[in-house]
Order: sequence, then C-alpha cells, then structure tokens
Amino acid sequence: MRAIEYSRTGPADVLTLVDREPASPGPDEVLVRIATSGVNPTDWKSRKGSGDGATLARPQVPNQDGAGVVESIGSDVTSVSPGERVWVWDSAFQRADGTAQELALLPASQVVPLPAGVSFDVGASLGIPALTAHRTLTAREGGPVELAPGTLDGVIVLVSGGAGSVGHAAIQLAVWAGATVITTVSGAEKATLARVAGAHHVLNYTTEDVAARVRNIAPAGVDVIVEVNAPQNLGIDLEVLAMGGTVAIYAGGNDDPGIPVRVAMGKNARLQFMMTYTTTPAQKAAAVRAVTAAATAGVLGVGAENGLPLLRFPLENTAEAHRAVENNAVGKVLIDVAAL
Repeated sequence: MRAIEYSRTGPADVLTLVDREPASPGPDEVLVRIATSGVNPTDWKSRKGSGDGATLARPQVPNQDGAGVVESIGSDVTSVSPGERVWVWDSAFQRADGTAQELALLPASQVVPLPAGVSFDVGASLGIPALTAHRTLTAREGGPVELAPGTLDGVIVLVSGGAGSVGHAAIQLAVWAGATVITTVSGAEKATLARVAGAHHVLNYTTEDVAARVRNIAPAGVDVIVEVNAPQNLGIDLEVLAMGGTVAIYAGGNDDPGIPVRVAMGKNARLQFMMTYTTTPAQKAAAVRAVTAAATAGVLGVGAENGLPLLRFPLENTAEAHRAVENNAVGKVLIDVAAL
C-alpha cells in the first residue's frame, strides 16, 4: 500500500511516499481504508519537532484525522463491520500509524461509524477541530458535559478566530446547542466565512474596538470564550468575560499570556487550558457522541458553502499540504488518499 512517512523530524521535506505492507488487526483493532486524511496544525508541529532533526525509533505516518471504509476487524470488535463508512480520531497520537496512508490500523474505540449522508470530507474534518471545540464549549462550571440542542440556551459565546478550523466548529456546535455566538476575525473574507458558519455577530479585530463592541452586544459579559491566542487576547477576554465565566484556551504556543491576576480574581474567572489528546476518557467519549450527533443533523458541514473552504492535495503531495497548514492557509486542508 502507499503511505507517507518520516524517519526524522524536520521540515515538510522529510515526508516521503513509500510502499508498505499493511498491518493485520489484533483482537480489538480495526483496519480502515482511508479515503480522506485531514491535516491540522498539530500534524506539522509533530513532524517538525524541536527543529533538531531527531531520528525516530520507527517511521511515523502523519495526520490524526481521517475517514474511509472498514477493511477488516479484529476478533473482539463489535462496534463496526467490514465495509462500513467511518471517521477516525487521534490516529497518530502516541502511535506511528496516522491517516496519510491507504490502510490505517487503529484501536476500535477510535473508529466511529460515519452517519448516512455525511461525506468523507466532513468525516476527515471532525477529529481534532470538532472534538477540541466541544471541550472548549463544555469547560464552563455548571455547563453541560455533552452538547445537544438546547444545552447552551441563553449562553453567550465568544469565539476568537472564527475562520479557523476549531473556531469554525465551535461556531457550528455552539449555534446548534442554542448559544448566541460572537466571533472575531482579521478581514472581510474571513468575516463572510464566519457568518456563513452561523455566527450571530462578527467583529474585525484589526479595525474595531473588540471590547467595546462585545460590551454593547453583551452588557453582562460573555459566558464562554473559545481562545486561540491567549498571549494576545487574554486582557480583552477578561474585560468582556461575565462574572464566573470561562476562557477555554486551546492554543497559543509557549508564550506567556501575562495573566492579570486581580482582574481574573474579581471576575471569579476560570482559565481552562486544554488539549484534546489529554482530555479524560469521559470527556472524549461525550465529545465523540455529540460531534457524531451534530454531523448526523447536518451541522458540521465543510466547504465554502459552509464557511470553511477546502484545499485538496493528492497523497503524494502531503508535504505541500503540511506547508499549506503551516503557512496559515484559510480553510480546511484535506488529502485525497483513495477514491472510495
């Protein structure tokens, strides 16, 4: 089978197209024929490593997310069947078997039936972005542990960077669950995408006074902030946060956000740092259920018509796909692995 792998960390050039022997599933494993692989920032960051060109113990196939068809199953697997359409999550987390290959082997718990009528493109876009978004929206004290229609009724959510993959999913999930959604973007094109995704209020942070606009929309403050850049935005976040609100921080690198402690104390604010890989099993299971339900309801659509343009690459051009994400391409980057 065809696969992309790398044996040392470094720039996208370390990614190589190879021919590998497919693995056979163990008792609780599933072999998935991948149709579409999704690329996320975590994929190029893992590939790049610390920049010292470290040699890996074994070749690594990149990419966490994907969708396809079950090829074969282990003797103990009852959750999916051969021939069934599925989506997968965290494929390459602490494993060498990511989705940038024709046949990926995963634990059965990470292989989820893809709802009827939901495309492989959507399936390959669910994992990191939607599961992350779900956790950010459920991190609020007293809030729901699992999203569904009505669970965020009366809640005001501010999504930082609403045109990104996580921001896009957060808008879609929050609106589906009943929240009023405010989002920030950096330009007119991204503003259009955020509106198409369903945001009720779209603010251009390069030209507008975000704090003033948010206070005008939500005089009592916002309940949840989905934050992609805490080092830049935390001061404004705490200014517009409601009493007892939550800032859910899912990105921002190693930069020091410079927490204004007294302001945060005065708001009884919760700063919830989170990473989807290390959420609890119960939190991950709730996210998988909710995301699947939302996809079934047609909520998590991708493509320009849903506010998230698609950028496609063939498997042999995986390096270009990684570069596109690394260079902050607007939209969702997908790799076409096989026609299924």
